[in-house]
Amino acid sequence: MSQVEGAGGGGLAPWATITGTGSSNQIGGSAYVTRMNTQGDYELRIAGAAVGVHDRVELGMARWSFRLADVVPGRSLEMNVASVKVRLAGDAVYDQDTWMPQISVGAQYKSAQDRDLVKALGASATSDIDVYATATKLWLGAAAGRNVIASGAVRLTRANQFGILGYGGDLNDRHRPQFEGSLAYLLNRRFAVGAEYRMKPDNLGIAGEDDAFDVFVAWFPNKHISLTAAYVDLGNIVIADDQRGLYLSLQAGF
Repeated sequence: MSQVEGAGGGGLAPWATITGTGSSNQIGGSAYVTRMNTQGDYELRIAGAAVGVHDRVELGMARWSFRLADVVPGRSLEMNVASVKVRLAGDAVYDQDTWMPQISVGAQYKSAQDRDLVKALGASATSDIDVYATATKLWLGAAAGRNVIASGAVRLTRANQFGILGYGGDLNDRHRPQFEGSLAYLLNRRFAVGAEYRMKPDNLGIAGEDDAFDVFVAWFPNKHISLTAAYVDLGNIVIADDQRGLYLSLQAGF
């Protein structure tokens, strides 16, 4: 699947896996579109693509469009993301009989395009870089013959609402470690269910921020296509509390 900022992984959290179906001597890739509506207040649309090189390096990009709907009618916020991920050790598939997870590190350069509004909210910067380390472990044959995937990441960030509202602010202007995690249970070859949690910093006095979590179901009709549906809780976004809604993401990979 594809993470909202374009890395291979779950919807909220990046995994240590490299996108695409390519092996250690191949190049693979993926492209995805994602849409989320939150109780009529906001609408998020994302499109992105990534390339995996020799199951070692991943390069990605994503474009966000965040429509403010009833909060600021007719206004949308845009954000561009460029990312890189490198697998350092382990193999989630071939090391599944050992304690060793697959381990990767990554960086995501984000740039909020509506600079005037971002600055008016009190953000210190309109662009910044998140860096993270992630470990992903697969247990084949676990849980009465089913497969379980667990992944955890630590991200150094000062992004406001993933970066769409800029970086840093009057409450905090430093990069701080935030935890992100995913747990998925594969019902069979075609379906998986799971949950994710992502901590977010609270940097802006004018726009309190909560952590995010989701529960999801993913369908894999074949190895090239995945469709993910999730119920997502983003908490407070600027002046709107309890922002929850349905998330849909379609990915094609090769």
